[in-house]
Amino acid sequence: MLKIFKYLKDFKWSVLAIIALLIVQAYCDLALPQYTADIVDVGIGQKGIEGAVPERMRQSTYEALAMFLTGEERERMVSAYEQAEDGSYIFRGTQEEKEALNKGMGMAMLLVSMMESGGSGDISGMSEPGGNSGVPGMPEGGAAGGKAGLPEDGGTEAGEAATAPEGGSTAPDAAAEVPKVGAAGRIEVALTDEQLLIIREQILQSLGESGETAVAQKAVLFIQQEYEQLGMDLGRIQRNYLYRTGGMMLVYSMVMMATAIMVGLLAARLGAKLGMNLRERVFTKVVSFSHAEMERFSTASLITRSTNDIQQVQMVVVMMLRMVVYAPIIGIGGVVKVLRTRTGMGWIIVVAVALIMALVCVLMVVAMPKFKKMQTLVDRMNLVSREILTGVSVIRAFSRERFEEARFDRANRDLMQTQLFTNRVMNVMMPVMMLIMNGISIMIVWFGAKGIDLGNLMVGDMLAFITYTMQIVMSFLMLTMISVMLPRAGVAAGRIEEVIGTQAGVRDKDQVQDDRLKSPEGVLAFEDVSFRYPGADEDALEHLSFMARPGETTAIIGSTGCGKSTLLNLIPRFYDVTAGRITIDGVDIRDVSQHKLRSLLGYVPQKAVLFSGDIASNLKFGGAWKEGVPDISDSQMREAAEIAQATEFIESKPDGYHSEISQGGTNVSGGQKQRLSIARAIAKAPKIFLFDDSFSALDYKTDATLRKALREKTADATVIIVAQRISTILHADRIIVLDEGRIAGMGTHSELLRECGAYREIARSQLSEAELEGGASI
Repeated sequence: MLKIFKYLKDFKWSVLAIIALLIVQAYCDLALPQYTADIVDVGIGQKGIEGAVPERMRQSTYEALAMFLTGEERERMVSAYEQAEDGSYIFRGTQEEKEALNKGMGMAMLLVSMMESGGSGDISGMSEPGGNSGVPGMPEGGAAGGKAGLPEDGGTEAGEAATAPEGGSTAPDAAAEVPKVGAAGRIEVALTDEQLLIIREQILQSLGESGETAVAQKAVLFIQQEYEQLGMDLGRIQRNYLYRTGGMMLVYSMVMMATAIMVGLLAARLGAKLGMNLRERVFTKVVSFSHAEMERFSTASLITRSTNDIQQVQMVVVMMLRMVVYAPIIGIGGVVKVLRTRTGMGWIIVVAVALIMALVCVLMVVAMPKFKKMQTLVDRMNLVSREILTGVSVIRAFSRERFEEARFDRANRDLMQTQLFTNRVMNVMMPVMMLIMNGISIMIVWFGAKGIDLGNLMVGDMLAFITYTMQIVMSFLMLTMISVMLPRAGVAAGRIEEVIGTQAGVRDKDQVQDDRLKSPEGVLAFEDVSFRYPGADEDALEHLSFMARPGETTAIIGSTGCGKSTLLNLIPRFYDVTAGRITIDGVDIRDVSQHKLRSLLGYVPQKAVLFSGDIASNLKFGGAWKEGVPDISDSQMREAAEIAQATEFIESKPDGYHSEISQGGTNVSGGQKQRLSIARAIAKAPKIFLFDDSFSALDYKTDATLRKALREKTADATVIIVAQRISTILHADRIIVLDEGRIAGMGTHSELLRECGAYREIARSQLSEAELEGGASI
């Protein structure tokens, strides 16, 4: 998993931008449920009246409320309200002042309402307009407007103003003055702050858990009646509130939509760039591999790692940026919002999270091994498919269709069964998740309805709680979904990292000496060279020493498996020698860069390889490409094709040199493919030619004509030919006979016939007696 995060280091600014956008999106998402609750509770239930601070009130109400405020609250109210010409008071304060006044004015409205109702009756009936309520510590009778049960011209006895609260404590004496508004706008003290605080505490205790809700509801009724007395349009107030709140919801929704689109765009772009970078890194690394690394990673596996594995990582990174980062933000924010609702149902969240975590643990234990196995099965499937499709002609020739079909079916079924298992796990997960979510919703409605019935909870708060709970559950659901995909992506990332982290066995030195070969002659020398394949028990080549000079042809022949192709593969450093050294013009080939070394070589492999494109692009393949154009001219290309005896069949095609070559050169014959490969090496005009049994598909006439033309072209180059046919190397300047990795003989054809038994056996198996006695002619 850390590997996936490591890949994101190159895109840190994009990741930070996505996180910032997700925070904005989560903020908007978390704000919407509260607005929904406000529309239900305030907009519909309270007719658009927010809190206990009226926007406008009569002077008598202003004075009555002031009597039941503490000194600090009165000072705040005086600064927040401004008296109009008609004597009423209009709120001119800030939102902060409104929030500070809300609680105190709500209690003041409750007390004024209770005194207006005559101060008798059960306190539970206080929410009804005109209902009676008994107030501990308050006298009976009186009305608002300066006659709230208190004489205008003096104080009352302490026993009339306050009774002892439960527990035996006695309230302080109250100097119950009727509040008056003076010229400076200040209000005269009616009750001491201590008395007010005691009275408020007693009322809240008598109301129980629903105290604050009941106070808020009574304040709303009080304000509604006040607005009616002032002749204000309550319908317009309600509509304005609904329009304002609905407008804010629309704004938040639009912002949330915009951020979600931006996050999706940035995540998709980041994922695409990450996939491109990983494919480039894997490709660059694979191209640098020697034959040893290529044999360690099968071709099918490297293709899977470059495509399917990178696609898995890319997909998970996109989902991770959109979901894994968003889920904790929305989950934590939802928990904070739930705690603020004070519904008393927080334990439901704990139950939901516990159930989801248990489900996630089960899924991880059951599904993770299968996800790890799946990538191996995909490799196997690709390997079998590639082998069957590549060797279809051989399969048909040996009537092995049924066997290969059964082999393919086994690989296919193994992959299918694993995929079915993981899909079934996912299919089980979703219904269980929905069951948990719906069960949580039922629990919230059940216990929320009881809270509403008891007056502890409002309908809007319950709706908001449900929404926040679903957001929390959905955040864990998103984490669960991604947690199922992460193991497979982790395996894929590990396989990608295995390729990227593999050091090529053949590497350039830190300080190369390319300048020593600025004007190379092409003298190639093997100096006591030995080579052993990685993991082998014995050497494939032992103590080889010889020299190949420009203008000379050095041929290598021997029985099958004696190491001819291995020897040739050491020259371009497809492998590095185990002991000894190979030099060009006296410079160890390990001291120069691979690019410089291979720029001196014209290599024709044993199996001719062509690339998709046209004939011209294949013949110019060996040139130095500058700005997408090779430095091999058309005349050089045609000359190389003529030497390789390929002109006839090229010009017979309708499009000539622009005729299409399909992938792998499947639309040309074996001999044509081999001649095009030879022409490709000739067009490069290298200093050293390496032919690895490159004339085997040619008939004797074409072979002889080609070698004659080639000898003229390569008069100043070093030529090394690996061959099976003696007729191909008969007139070579030097013939090296290999036997079990050792040099069994070296010399010309005639010298070897006299002195080398191994060569004599090969010659007798291929040449007639007359050719052996008189020498074969080209």
